[in-house]
Formats: sequence, C-alpha cells, structure tokens
Amino acid sequence: MEVLTQVEFKLREQEMVDKIKKGVIFIYPTDTIYGIGCNASNDKAVKKMRFIKERNKQPFSVWVPSKDWIRKNCLIDKEVENKLKLLPGKYTLILKLKNKKAISKFVAPNSETLGVRIPEHWFGKIIEKLNVPIITTSANKTANPFMTKLENVDYDLEKEVEFMIYEGEKEGRPSKIINYVEGTVKER
Repeated sequence: MEVLTQVEFKLREQEMVDKIKKGVIFIYPTDTIYGIGCNASNDKAVKKMRFIKERNKQPFSVWVPSKDWIRKNCLIDKEVENKLKLLPGKYTLILKLKNKKAISKFVAPNSETLGVRIPEHWFGKIIEKLNVPIITTSANKTANPFMTKLENVDYDLEKEVEFMIYEGEKEGRPSKIINYVEGTVKER
C-alpha cells in the first residue's frame, strides 16, 4: 500500500483519479474518520470491497459527487430536500433509490434504499471531479474498531489497498445516520 499526503496526492491527482475510476481499493480521510472505498459503479471493485470488509449483504453507503446527483438518483420530497441542507456534513442520509443503474448492484443488494454522504472535506472536490460515487465505509473489517491512524490499519485491509491518503490521526466518530425511509436516526 502506497501512503500519500494530501500534497503528494494533489501532485498526482489525475493519475489517482484514473486509478479510482478503474476500480482500485483505497483508504481516504473524511470529516469524521478514515474510510475505505472504490468506484461504486464498478461491480468487480464493489464485490472485492465486500470480500475485504467481510460484509456479505449489509448495504454500503456512498460518497456522492453532489446534491444534484442525489436529486437525480434518489426519491426526494420536500422534507428530504430541506434536509439536504445538512450536506456537506457529518451525516449519512438513507433515501429511496430511484435510479438503480447509478451504482453497482452489489452496493445495496436486495435494498430499495441507499445511504448517501457528502462529507465536508477537501477530498470532496476529487469526488466531484470523478463524477461517480465511491463506497464510503469505515476502514476496518466489519465489527472491528475503525481506523483512526496509520498504526492501527488492519493488516488484511492493507494487503488489498492500492493507496492511502493520510493526514494524521482522526479523532472523529462515524457519521450520524438519518433514515428517511424508516424515520430513524442512529448515532454510531
């Protein structure tokens, strides 16, 4: 796994964007904790993420390029439109998916919903440039502690990751989940 600083990533931005589009698995910083992800429209990459995370059926959330992407691909009513004001921010919104072709069928198998995020973080500009969503899930195996610094990255994850953007220890918590389909809020 290659470890890059923000400056190093930006110097090689087009190369890294191309790698992400092709489906590499990578670790990246957010406004909360470190995430692990891939191009959420690439079936092969998403299936590999399921294997790496040891996550068989539970849906993944995605970091989307924009609020317009959400409006285009999810069902939006007045309440949800109003709550989009929370983004960018430390929230994951669970919404009904209306365009199933916007993501790989392996992102949220057997689900009519999708968790969407737009973290308030410089890496969001990269997602905008990609113009495709990426899987956004904590950089750990399912049910294990999430990664907060380079020293506690899971060895099995590290073997499968092409690169990591590292910006020091994170002291945040995972995002708050607001489920507009079920009407629930979950703090993790």
